[in-house]
Amino acid sequence: MTMEKEAWMKILRYLKIRDKARTDILDDILPQDIAEMITEMEPVEQSEVFELLNDEEAALILGELEIAEQANIISTMADKRSAKILHFMPSDDVADLLGGLENQKAQSILKNMNKEDVDEVTGLLNYPTDSAGGLMTTEYIAFKETTKVKQALSKLRELAPSAETVYYLYTVDEQERLVGVISLRELIASPDDETLSQIMRTNILSVNVETDQEEVASIVQKYDFLAIPVVNSENKLLGIITVDDIMDVIEEETTEDIYHLVGTSEKEGESLVHASVLATAKARLPWLIVCLLGGLISGFVIDSYEDTLASVIALAAFIPVIMDMGGNVGSQSSTVFVRGVATGEIMPKDMFGYFFKDFKVGLIMGIVCGVSVAGAAALWQGNPMLGVVVGLAMFCTVTLAATIGTLIPIFFVRLGVDPAVTAGPFVTTIKDVTGLMIYFYIAMTFMEYL
Repeated sequence: MTMEKEAWMKILRYLKIRDKARTDILDDILPQDIAEMITEMEPVEQSEVFELLNDEEAALILGELEIAEQANIISTMADKRSAKILHFMPSDDVADLLGGLENQKAQSILKNMNKEDVDEVTGLLNYPTDSAGGLMTTEYIAFKETTKVKQALSKLRELAPSAETVYYLYTVDEQERLVGVISLRELIASPDDETLSQIMRTNILSVNVETDQEEVASIVQKYDFLAIPVVNSENKLLGIITVDDIMDVIEEETTEDIYHLVGTSEKEGESLVHASVLATAKARLPWLIVCLLGGLISGFVIDSYEDTLASVIALAAFIPVIMDMGGNVGSQSSTVFVRGVATGEIMPKDMFGYFFKDFKVGLIMGIVCGVSVAGAAALWQGNPMLGVVVGLAMFCTVTLAATIGTLIPIFFVRLGVDPAVTAGPFVTTIKDVTGLMIYFYIAMTFMEYL
């Protein structure tokens, strides 16, 4: 029996005997572990497990799965059961899940949810998924600034079970505008008769509901927040974004950048295992076509210098090493730059300063690589002048590759385009063509000495 089958059987045994043994499965197996086991099961087995779970357990376990996996499981359930399960999930997670379903299925589930849940979820669905509004949850705790500490503590016991987090308590004025924040520790340590306005912090950081999720993640990372409030243009408190959602954003943005760097548009959160063959091919082909066109142009360049190659056959032996070194250097430069922009380490005002620094780095690498390959070529072919040609071409190619690897992403940043999209295919294609042209131009210049 495989490990996955054993895990499935173990879960089923727990679920089938617990009525008699009064066993709570979540006391023995963590939701995260059950979710991991469920991802290894066949759809029929997944359905059997969820039929044996109560609504709250199902919600906890479902919340640990990726959106695509959640959607697959919910799609197999009756709408009434789905609505009951979603009632126990945070509103922001429910909005994400419904957004991953077919519209007809999502609307059908919404019809079976209670009005309060529907109002919360539909409000969140109105915001773009990659904005603060799309990330936030409305399950936060806020009090009027005039509330006494004793009253807040009493109310907190009532509200805590349904709140996303209780570590931060927010204070608002009569118009529901955000005016302060209090940590749970500060509230507990304060005298009962003081008002929240006396103990709250007023230098509070918040984000607008339309702020991009990447910017929100950067703020939370910088200040090490567990949650950050979301407000509208009038500073009215609308919701909060918790650190677990920020971690998902960071993973999503990083995955997206990695995919773009290698020239594919597949998205984080989509099932890589179960995605259709055509959809996967469609995501990867566009940039491969760009690289294909670049390869054809490179072939045209080589064909244009056919006479040069015919005169000195040894020149052909060094084409691969020059192209590969240029590609490696270009990839290094573009990857480091794109990641620096994504993390905020390289700000717009720093870009051209960084470019000139990377140009100097390229010069140093070009000198080292050029001298090395020149010596190897001279000794291998017994022709010092061939070593000079190859070494000079290597120096120019490496230096130019470092320049292109940084300059092209900067250009697209200025146009407002994600630089990760350009870093792989465009840098590789341009570097290959220019590297070959440099190599053959230098070879022709020194042809009479070869």
